[in-house]
Amino acid sequence: MAEHEPVTSPDQLKPGHPRAARIGAAVTALLILSMVIGNHEGRVEDIWLIASAGVLVLVLVGDWVLRRNGLR
Repeated sequence: MAEHEPVTSPDQLKPGHPRAARIGAAVTALLILSMVIGNHEGRVEDIWLIASAGVLVLVLVGDWVLRRNGLR
């Protein structure tokens, strides 16, 4: 069985489409922020929505910094 498996290095096992993931995260953050506009009365939902979108934006900024510095 082992002779039929290809020999791969760890860097060949990277995830597929990182650009699509970044675009998807940005679109998701915008969609989450668009949910703030609604007919709800409490502000707790707004806080959670803004915090969730903020976390996504922080991940995108961190990814951008790591790619710019060549660490990823």
